Amino acid sequence: MKIFNLLLILGIITSCSSSKFIQEKPIVFDEQRIELTKEYLEDRYELKQETITIIPRMIVVHWTAIASLEDSFDAFKRPTLPSWRPDLTTISGLNVSSHFLVDQDGTVYRLMPENHMARHVIGLNHCAIGIENVGGTENTPLTQAQLKANIKLIKYLKNKYAIDYLIGHHEYTLFEDHPLWLEVNDGYRTTKTDPGPEFMAELRMATLKLNFKPLPK
Repeated sequence: MKIFNLLLILGIITSCSSSKFIQEKPIVFDEQRIELTKEYLEDRYELKQETITIIPRMIVVHWTAIASLEDSFDAFKRPTLPSWRPDLTTISGLNVSSHFLVDQDGTVYRLMPENHMARHVIGLNHCAIGIENVGGTENTPLTQAQLKANIKLIKYLKNKYAIDYLIGHHEYTLFEDHPLWLEVNDGYRTTKTDPGPEFMAELRMATLKLNFKPLPK
C-alpha cells in the first residue's frame, strides 16, 4: 500500500504541473476502493489486473443531477455505494465516481488520478475519463461557465492522452457493438439523459480541431 500511495501522490503532482487550472479535491481512495475496483474490472470486463490503471481512449461528460458542489462530491466520496443506490449494488458494491467535477461557476476539481478506473459509465469504465458537472436539474441547469471549463479540460486531456472519442453519458449505448465495449451482462443497462444533446453539440463545435472520431452508428 505504501508504494501505491507514493505512486498516487506522484501521479497527482505530475498532473498538477501541467494543469494549473485544476484544483485537487480527492475522494477516498483506500485499499477497500482499490480492491472493489479490481473486482469490477474482473467481474464486469474479464480484465484481471494487478493495478487499477486504465489507458484512456474516451472522455464521457455527465451531469450530477445534484444542485451543489459539496452534495455532488459527497455522492462520490465514499468507497462503497450509499444505501440509496440499491439498483447498483447487485452489480458491484463499488461506489460511482468520476475523475473530474466541474462546479456551476466553472471551477474544475480533480477527484482522482486520470489513469485510474472510475465507475461512471456502463461497459466503458476501463477506457474512459469521466467529467461530472454539478447540476442538471430544472433549477440548476448547466452553465456557460461549465461549458467553457469543459472545453478547456477536454483540450488538456486530449493533449495528454491518445483519446479517440468524446461522448455524452446519454450516448454510451452506441458503443455496444464496438471493440471498446466490454460489459459481460447483456441485461445491465440504464437509460441516461445527461448532459443533453445541446451541451454536447456545443462541446463538439468548440473541439472540432481536436479531430475526435465520430460516434458509432
